[in-house]
Amino acid sequence: MSFTVAIVGRPNVGKSTLFNRLLVQRKAIVDDVSGVTRDRQYGVTDWNGKTFNVIDTGGFVAGSEDVFEKEIAKQVLVAVEEANAIIFMVDAATGMTDLDDSMAHVLRRSTKPVFLTVNKVDNNERLLEASEFYSLGFEKIFFIAAASGSGTGELLDEIAALITEDASEETKQMEGLPKFAIIGQPNTGKSSLLNALVGEERTIVSDIAGTTRDTIHTHYKLFQKEFILIDTAGIRRKAKVHEDLEFYSVIRAIKAMDEADVCLLMIDATKGMTAQDVNIFSLAARKGKGVVLLVNKWDLVEKETNTAKEFEKELKTKIAPFTDVPILFISAKEKTRIFKAIEIGMDVYENRQRRVPTSLLNDTILKAIAAYHPPVVRGHPIKIKFVSQLPTVVPSFAFFCNFPDDIKTPYRNYLENQLRANFPLNGVPVRIYFRKK
Repeated sequence: MSFTVAIVGRPNVGKSTLFNRLLVQRKAIVDDVSGVTRDRQYGVTDWNGKTFNVIDTGGFVAGSEDVFEKEIAKQVLVAVEEANAIIFMVDAATGMTDLDDSMAHVLRRSTKPVFLTVNKVDNNERLLEASEFYSLGFEKIFFIAAASGSGTGELLDEIAALITEDASEETKQMEGLPKFAIIGQPNTGKSSLLNALVGEERTIVSDIAGTTRDTIHTHYKLFQKEFILIDTAGIRRKAKVHEDLEFYSVIRAIKAMDEADVCLLMIDATKGMTAQDVNIFSLAARKGKGVVLLVNKWDLVEKETNTAKEFEKELKTKIAPFTDVPILFISAKEKTRIFKAIEIGMDVYENRQRRVPTSLLNDTILKAIAAYHPPVVRGHPIKIKFVSQLPTVVPSFAFFCNFPDDIKTPYRNYLENQLRANFPLNGVPVRIYFRKK
């Protein structure tokens, strides 16, 4: 079983700053506004040769009436459940508050090791003031400054001491799992799909667009399938991005695309495929990701005999020329065909990893070239002698010929169509290069 550490505490004590420091990357959004982190998010880090998961959580406010704070409190409790050890963060700059007390009250009931971590201790005066936190009654207390990293070493030594070699190994293996990103515009139902698949409230769902601000990683292991699901904040058009946080979220969603192997692009059936959806689609294709188009809220569409067929045809005209993409009509709310979406996602993942043996590739494609020759250039026939697949992440093929610069787009498209017709490359962008033989 892999080892997981959760960082918890009231809003604005520096949980995400510590999270980013442990991961050595800007993964959680950090801002001086409290309540920036809303969902719990995951990362993997290592210390003293031990690899473990870290969960960052939203600020815990007990008994709040605020719709988001209530949901955040639920998420924090789930994180405490999931974790093997807990970093309880408090802030030396503001001193002890009632919110720290109520968090401590929750943690005292847990049987897990709790490391009380006093943040923002960056001088001796603060260190003296910070001693008031001993009264919370936790045995292990650490004084750190998350922004500069001072004092984090001792904390990590203590955590690493709890981790077995097996747990560390399993965490490393999880890093190699297929990664699926759920992408799309705000309010298309991305979080609802994630929750429906995992069967628990993994992310906060509300009708307010922009509820999900960070990318959230969920380990999925059901029905003999295992992968990481990444839920992202919705991607909006630039004109709509006015709030700083909103801007960060868009960058984060694009980063999630970079991390993913396959993007499940969700579009709203009631709105159809908008220009922004087409942008997101072509961005995923340019980044060489596998793509599955999920038309969500299909239960809300009035249907006639050919509604789905016509909808699909319209989608394909919008995403041309890359139309060899699986399209699935789903309803995340009604859980219609959502597991089918995962099966197709797995197929696309395998297509993206596909390696075609060179002899088979040449037998098949050279026949297709003989059936339809490249056009003659300046009186010279173009001769393609040999094809090989390049050792890249995205299926890429090199065609060796005498005039590589003279082959035009229509013929390139013909070759791509032949590759797709003969080898399973559905849902995957294909790159074609012409080289001098």
